[in-house]
Amino acid sequence: MDFNKAIFTLFLIFGAMVVDENVKMVSGKLCPQICYDAGYMTCPCSGNQHLSPSCNCCMAPTGCTIYNANGTPICTAP
Repeated sequence: MDFNKAIFTLFLIFGAMVVDENVKMVSGKLCPQICYDAGYMTCPCSGNQHLSPSCNCCMAPTGCTIYNANGTPICTAP
């Protein structure tokens, strides 16, 4: 009987680890697989300095804005 309790306990621990891992994956950020033809990027930490743009706003640091070469904003990272 003790053997069955040990197996059951291990099963519960393993199940909790699997559920915990799935929760972490669900809370991850899904990024589109597109890359804008952007001219530059600005970020709050660098003021108005033109930086090399990230591929898209999902990959940019929080608060950064990606612009077209003509200065039109494309998006701002959440």
